[in-house]
Amino acid sequence: MKHMKVAVQRNRSQGFSLIEIIIVITLIGVIIGWAATNIFDRQDQATARIAKSKIVAMSGPLDLYKLDTGKYPTTQEGLKALLQVPSGVANWNGPYVKNEAELKDPWRNDLIYRSPGGENRAYEIVSLGSDGQEGGDGAKKDLKSWE
Repeated sequence: MKHMKVAVQRNRSQGFSLIEIIIVITLIGVIIGWAATNIFDRQDQATARIAKSKIVAMSGPLDLYKLDTGKYPTTQEGLKALLQVPSGVANWNGPYVKNEAELKDPWRNDLIYRSPGGENRAYEIVSLGSDGQEGGDGAKKDLKSWE
C-alpha cells in the first residue's frame, strides 16, 4: 500500500489539471485584451494629435501664400492652391507645401478648407477624423483649426 500511495502522488505532480490550464489561458486572454485596448486607444490619441498638429502647421504656408498674393486661397481654390498656382492669381511664389500628402490628414483624407471661415475667421481647416464622416466621438471626432 505504501508503494501505491507514492505512485499516485507522483502522477498528480507531473501535470496540470484541465481547470488549471483553463484558468491560465483565461488570465492570459484578459491581460492581452487589456493591453491591446490600451495600445489601440493610445494609437488613436496619437493619430488625432498628429492631425491637430498638421492643421495648426498649415497656417504657416497659408500665411506665406497671403503675403505673396495678398489674399488667402478661396474655398474653390482650396489647399491645392498651396501646391499649384491657381488661375488668375498674381505673385504666386510657391509651392508652399512639398507634396499633396501634406494636404491630407493622417487617415489619408483630404483636409477640408473654407475661406472665409465662420465667425469672422479668415479661413478654417477641418479633419473629419478616422471615419472620414462629419461628427463622431473619440478617434472619429472632427478636428477643427479654431478649437
